[in-house]
Amino acid sequence: MSDRGAGARWAHHLERWIGEGLIDAATAERIRAFEARHQEAAGLRWPVLVAIALGGLLLGAGVLLFVAAHWDALSPSGRFTLVLALVTLFHVAAAFVAERLPALASALHAVGTVCLGAGIFLAGQIFNLQEHWPGGLMLWAIGAWLAWALLRDWPQAALAATLTPAWLAGEWFEATRGLTDADQIVSDGLLLLAITYLTAAVGGPSATRRALVWIGGVALIPLVIFVALSSEFGYSAPERMVPASLRAIGWNVALAPPLLLAWWLRGKTAWINCVAAVWVVALGATEFRERWQYAPGSAQFAPWHELAMYALCALGSIGLIAWGMAEARKERVNLGVAGFALTVLGFYFSTVMDKLGRSASLIGLGLIFLLGGWQLEKARRRLVARLERRT
Repeated sequence: MSDRGAGARWAHHLERWIGEGLIDAATAERIRAFEARHQEAAGLRWPVLVAIALGGLLLGAGVLLFVAAHWDALSPSGRFTLVLALVTLFHVAAAFVAERLPALASALHAVGTVCLGAGIFLAGQIFNLQEHWPGGLMLWAIGAWLAWALLRDWPQAALAATLTPAWLAGEWFEATRGLTDADQIVSDGLLLLAITYLTAAVGGPSATRRALVWIGGVALIPLVIFVALSSEFGYSAPERMVPASLRAIGWNVALAPPLLLAWWLRGKTAWINCVAAVWVVALGATEFRERWQYAPGSAQFAPWHELAMYALCALGSIGLIAWGMAEARKERVNLGVAGFALTVLGFYFSTVMDKLGRSASLIGLGLIFLLGGWQLEKARRRLVARLERRT
């Protein structure tokens, strides 16, 4: 809820308390003065946070560019010394300003952890270590987890929450290299993890849970598209499929950790995440089976697979909206409405548009954008307003 809406609500309650004689006019005036100072401080805070965040990003990018520009001129010992110095410098600087500027300290610690990842891969290059790039991601993720355990900062949690699935996905890609039906498992697992992150905020979320919600919200729609269309990236030959034992390991790693994390974050309400897991697997299975609809010498698809994919996407969008309404989460409602709109557009482009003439297809597309977009926005505003009244 916005600060303006919250301010209007407490001001309305204040007038009621004065009218009922619960507080006098002098006390009410002191409350107004206090809230005005609080809102002013909060209003001045976000530009500072934005400046610190952008400054941290630019500082890290500048340092990496400087190192890359002078990398060839350095000896192996000089390169390794420089890598260690960068990692140490940012963390020491963060510790120095931690008491006075905690936000700046968090940004510097995050830059230090980013430099750790660069240092790991550069050290492998310096000493010509055996190439296994997922191992570098694993070491980087361990560093982020250790930093989070020591600092309890949300940037470290966000880095750990991003690097850990990246490491697991990398290990899976390396283990299934040359096998053509491995993408479905990793895509399903990443989508389920994104849903877990998105639904992490329950009961007054902390900064760490808000960071997880942002990560899940940004990744959700791209991952849904990837899961729905993963079978379009190549044809699977039966002789090159993932072995059954490796497939079982892949499914366990793809499904169990996101559901266990959901149980740890949400408690008893994690049963909804189990329902979401069934939806994720069903969405992936719809397109997975489509690969086997090719008859020899034919390029025909069984039409129900495509219809089932769009039906599941629409069902998932409506379910996300209902989930957001049940738990008073505005971001889920917005993402659900956006997902439903994209599902309608995808269905129109892939199934309806090619069956119409050029002018009729453009007219239909215009009507979808104008009338459909207007109705969806009206529905979204009504749902969000209902949430704001409840909270």
